[in-house]
Amino acid sequence: MSDSTSPEQAGRELSFFGHLEELRSRLFRSVIGILIGCVVAGVYREWIMNEILLKPAIQYHIALQNIEPFGQAFLYFKVILTIGLIIASPWILFQIWSFVAPGLYHHERSWARWITLFTSLCFLTGVAFAYFLLIPSMMNYIKQVSNPNIQDNITTSAYFSFFVNMILAAGLIFELPMVTWVLARIGIVSPKLMSTYRRHSIIVILIIAAIVTPSPDPVSQLMVAVPLYVLYEISVVIARLAYKKREP
Repeated sequence: MSDSTSPEQAGRELSFFGHLEELRSRLFRSVIGILIGCVVAGVYREWIMNEILLKPAIQYHIALQNIEPFGQAFLYFKVILTIGLIIASPWILFQIWSFVAPGLYHHERSWARWITLFTSLCFLTGVAFAYFLLIPSMMNYIKQVSNPNIQDNITTSAYFSFFVNMILAAGLIFELPMVTWVLARIGIVSPKLMSTYRRHSIIVILIIAAIVTPSPDPVSQLMVAVPLYVLYEISVVIARLAYKKREP
């Protein structure tokens, strides 16, 4: 197919049922990837539980308790599924882009593998940021404001929800540069637009930081707001580079 072939022409190469079959195939491969990730997580479940999930709470001496008959069993299941999804995320992203690629121009299809790579790196960087900086900061805040006459016994389900929400939120936030690159390449976002609304974006960043961090701790909120603003400025530069490379 030549570079001048339009997405519509490329899309007509497959029939409607052909697209459905391709979608079914991509979904099946994604599920297989998730299952493999879950198997890996299941093999190392004790290490994941003690050295990753529970480590922040143990480090800051925060007591966790289970109040449900099958609470710990369900906790293991949720941990295995979550870690399995994280492990399989690059494979799932590759399947998504592989499904979308036939409807793109020839030069656009070459983006797929690079987008998959950098999207995965951005997401995993956000997960690492939440785990090594954001969550410990919040655990430390909980410990500092706790009253010695009140015992903090946090349920395992509440702790797990907090933990997963933090890493997923940070992972998605760190996708901002890649999202900006894609939007700039297709002409939806321009560097001029992002520069014009920089002040408005700062307000939105502060609101997002307040929503993402469940605690009123200003340090934790700044730990979200500052990197998010830095990501925004990086995104402006990325948008400028991507916008210049657009073909007329």
